[in-house]
Amino acid sequence: MKLSALASQYVAYKQEMGMRFHTEARTLKSFCRTMGDVAMAEILPDRVHAFVAGTGPVTRFWHRKYEVLRGFYRFVMARGHVDCSPLPTIIPKAPEFVPHIFSHVELQRLLDASAHCEGPRSKLQPHTWRTLLLLLYGAALRISEALSLTLADVDLSVGVLTIRESKFYKTRLVPMSPDLISVLETYMAWRAKEHSTGANAALFLTRNGAPLARHTAENVFRRLRNLRRRVAARWRPLSTAVA
Repeated sequence: MKLSALASQYVAYKQEMGMRFHTEARTLKSFCRTMGDVAMAEILPDRVHAFVAGTGPVTRFWHRKYEVLRGFYRFVMARGHVDCSPLPTIIPKAPEFVPHIFSHVELQRLLDASAHCEGPRSKLQPHTWRTLLLLLYGAALRISEALSLTLADVDLSVGVLTIRESKFYKTRLVPMSPDLISVLETYMAWRAKEHSTGANAALFLTRNGAPLARHTAENVFRRLRNLRRRVAARWRPLSTAVA
């Protein structure tokens, strides 16, 4: 049986069990693309090892790919499509994650860098960047949570955000400080003039009015971070700093 068909079956199986399985599905899609349109039994161990290893030093992504493929191979082995797993038997130690806590000075530099979003080539407008950054910092949200917010999830009258089905599929209420409420009031008034949308539309939009995607936000962060950082400073990506 073809790899792509089995991967689709595995993703559907996991999602029918109530799992979102979105990130894992993307990893499997990348695996299928790398291996090509081949039968499951034709996949050679060295190609699997190369996919897991990637390029450069071992990172946590190595272990994420390994865990996804381990579950997938258990699935196909249990159904008799292959006899054994071609995954590596020696697992390298995961690098220790040391979080970076941004100081007020560093945060101010990032906010100042929003001026570089003025140009039409930038996918984000300055108001959007500043509000997103302050919301992440002031409400302690994950980047995925912030980007999933809709206009209806923001209740400025009581100063509460509704974070829907986040980690572990739970919904929670997040109170906001008066300063953060003021930031969102200013942003939403500006947004209403720039982008006329319904209450269920995404809170954060790109310059052309599309919902802001995570990879776009992270790319903008990296660009603006590099514009403002000092040579000796150690800045970490947005995805690791607030994920």
